[in-house]
Amino acid sequence: MLKIRLLKDKIARRYMLGITVFCLLLLFIIGAGLLAKSIPVLQEKTLWELIGTSSWKPFKGEFGFLTFILSTIYVTAIAILIALPLSLLASIYLSEYASDRIKRFFSPVIDLLAGIPPVIYGVWGTLTIVPLIADKIAPLFVDFSTGYSMLAGGLVLAIMIVPIIISVLTEIFNAIPKDIREASWSLGATKWETVKKVVLRRSLPGIIAATVLAVSRAFGETMAVLMVCGNFTDLPKSIFDACYPLPALIANNYGEMMSLPSYESALMFSALLLFVIIVLFNAGSRLILDQINLKYHL
Repeated sequence: MLKIRLLKDKIARRYMLGITVFCLLLLFIIGAGLLAKSIPVLQEKTLWELIGTSSWKPFKGEFGFLTFILSTIYVTAIAILIALPLSLLASIYLSEYASDRIKRFFSPVIDLLAGIPPVIYGVWGTLTIVPLIADKIAPLFVDFSTGYSMLAGGLVLAIMIVPIIISVLTEIFNAIPKDIREASWSLGATKWETVKKVVLRRSLPGIIAATVLAVSRAFGETMAVLMVCGNFTDLPKSIFDACYPLPALIANNYGEMMSLPSYESALMFSALLLFVIIVLFNAGSRLILDQINLKYHL
C-alpha cells in the first residue's frame, strides 16, 4: 500500500513538472515562431532601420516601427499614470475603511467592469472621451485636435485596467494578517499611519505584481485602442496627437496584406516586437521585485 502511495506521489510530481516545463517551452515556441516569420524583413533591413526609423511605406519597402513602438509605450504609460493612483486609493478604501455593506455592493460591480468586452469600452470612448478631448480639453492647450489621440487611448485603457488593479490589490490588502494592523494600532499609530507604514510596505511586492499585470494587459489591448487613437503613422508630438500602437497596426493590416510577403513579415516582426517588449518588461519587473523582497525581507 505504501509503495502504491509513493508511486502516485512520484507520478504526480513528475506530471506537474512536465506541465511547468511545457508552459516555459510555450513561451520559447511562440517567440521562435514569430522570429521565423520575421526573418524575410530582417534580411532586407537592419534591426536599426526597423526600430530606429518612422517611415512607414510598405509598398515601397519602408518599414519603420519607431512610431508604433513609441505610441504603444506612451499610451500604456498614460494609462498606468492615471489608473494606478486611482486604483490604489480605491483599494485602500475598500479594504481598510469601507463597511461590509459597501464591500458587498462594490465587489460584483468591479468584477462586472473587468468583464466588459474591450469593444464596448472602445465604442464608449469614441462617443464620450473623443468629443470631450476635441471640444473641451484640447482647446485649452493646442489649436486643434480631432480627439482621436494618445490621451484618448490612455484614458480608455486606464478605465479598462482600473477594475483589474482594484480587484488584485483588494485581495492583497485583505490577505495581510489583522494582527499586524492591531500591533500598529497598539503602538499609537492612526489608521492612516498604519496603512502608509505597515499595509503598503507589506503589500509592495503585490502592488508591483498588480501593476505588471495591468501593464501587460494594456500593452496587448487592441480593439479599444484601435477605435480611439486615430491610427496615424507620423510620430506624435503631444498627447493630443493621433498615434498608432503595435496591436492596432496588426489588427488593422493582418489578413489584408497576406499577398505581400515582405508586408506579412513586417507585421510578424511587429508582433515579435510586442512580444519582446512584454517579456522584457515582465523580466525587469521580476528583478525589481526580487530586490525589494531582499531589501525589506518580505
